[in-house]
Amino acid sequence: MLNEFYAVFLVAGETVLKIVPITVAFGIVFAALTYWSACNPGEFWWRKRQIATDVLYWFLIPLVGRFLRIGLMIVGAAYFYGINGTDALLDFYNDGFGPLADLPMWAEVIFFVVVSDFLLYWSHRLYHGITLWKYHAVHHSSVDLDWISAARFHPINILFGTVMVDVFMMLIGISPNVLLWVGPFTTITSAFVHANLNWTLGPFKYVIAGPVFHRWHHTAADRGGSSNFAGTFPLWDLMFGTWYMPKGELPDAYGVDDKDFPESFGGQMAYPYRR
Repeated sequence: MLNEFYAVFLVAGETVLKIVPITVAFGIVFAALTYWSACNPGEFWWRKRQIATDVLYWFLIPLVGRFLRIGLMIVGAAYFYGINGTDALLDFYNDGFGPLADLPMWAEVIFFVVVSDFLLYWSHRLYHGITLWKYHAVHHSSVDLDWISAARFHPINILFGTVMVDVFMMLIGISPNVLLWVGPFTTITSAFVHANLNWTLGPFKYVIAGPVFHRWHHTAADRGGSSNFAGTFPLWDLMFGTWYMPKGELPDAYGVDDKDFPESFGGQMAYPYRR
């Protein structure tokens, strides 16, 4: 039991240590970029309302996501393939399996990024439905939207979003080594699209998600909040009629339509169960 506890503590420590330099780098880079290209002029990100809440999310949600991912990969291997035991699991997942494992690493990475983004597009749309919105509302509750708002997610949202998609990709044969490349890409793009920048990306706005594209998604539902569900490729929104970027206009108000929405981390964790 003590060994298991030590292993969990070690994984948690490694994850936090990886987050610290990323946080410092993002803080400096986005502060400089916002100074010159703010979408919504105002205070720097560290002076935003609910900054303490966002910092908690920024460090805790990656931990939650990592442990959920590991747990579901273990359960999935046992349930679908009858794989049990540490050594057997390592052998099973190490380099992937089946036809997908025969692809070169660059092809696996591209396959993962494209397919997972497509699945997450539809998962995101489901979270905007009546049943699941109470969990996703946590992410939309940030009034001062900025790069550090990217991690503001309820654990249930993470579980039935990125974690389930990642585990699905591993269970169909993609090697977990792909995450070594996809993980940093996802972290950077997620912070980028939430950043307080007025970048529309010009003609590339149809190719890759940018700050203005995603900031419209964080506005009220009758503006852009019911559009722009793609995390990386706006192609899905273009294909399914949910793309929205009015020319010559920038989003300017964010948050949810609930004046009593809690500001604290604990209050937001309990929010979906209050009603």
